[in-house]
Amino acid sequence: MSRNLVVAIVLASAACSSSQVSVVPTPSPAHAKHLTWVQRSAEYPAITLQVYRQATNAVLDAARDLPAGSWAVILDADETIIDNSEHERRTLAAGVSFSDSSWVPWVRERAATAIPGAVEFVRAVQDAGGKIAIVTNRADSLCTDTRINLEAIGVRDAMILCKTTTSDKNPRFRMVEEGSAPGADRPLRVIAWVGDNIHDFPGLSQESRNNRAALEPFGSRWFVLPNPMYGSWEKL
Repeated sequence: MSRNLVVAIVLASAACSSSQVSVVPTPSPAHAKHLTWVQRSAEYPAITLQVYRQATNAVLDAARDLPAGSWAVILDADETIIDNSEHERRTLAAGVSFSDSSWVPWVRERAATAIPGAVEFVRAVQDAGGKIAIVTNRADSLCTDTRINLEAIGVRDAMILCKTTTSDKNPRFRMVEEGSAPGADRPLRVIAWVGDNIHDFPGLSQESRNNRAALEPFGSRWFVLPNPMYGSWEKL
């Protein structure tokens, strides 16, 4: 048998094998460090409490002269209100990456805890006459589980806009402002956004990182929480 024929057979065999076996990349050592920082450091809750206290002060100041029920704050859910680090720990321990096969059961477990400061912020907004709108890219089929989990940690009477056709949140932001969001009975003036991903804020993307003008609202109307575990930054 010629050398060329042997090589051809080996390559063909490898191609067949690769088409049958799905290789799942395992999390990196850096991922383990990031998770440890979120779950065990003193700095992580200190930062989230700081961000939420700054957001509370800014929102209450901006809403001082606004009629109750006329304004809203938009928040993301995961890693903004809901702490999913236990799901991250489980996937890391199993040596696998994110997938629906582990994510869906986790959401349906309804066991996620609250990000430090989040529930207090939501209550402060509502006590001041504001509406809470949660715009999340959790699938619409998981919205009921998400609501139940949120209520369990103390977040109630919120409009929840899950993902239906697109992960782009801007159309759902507009639904809140126009009064067409589920649970809304009028147009609402959105005075603040809170999230952990740049896509949680109107019109922004990772390309905004070098645009100081685009980032100007952070600290006054937009408030970002740290999430070193995952995000759109991973695709850079």
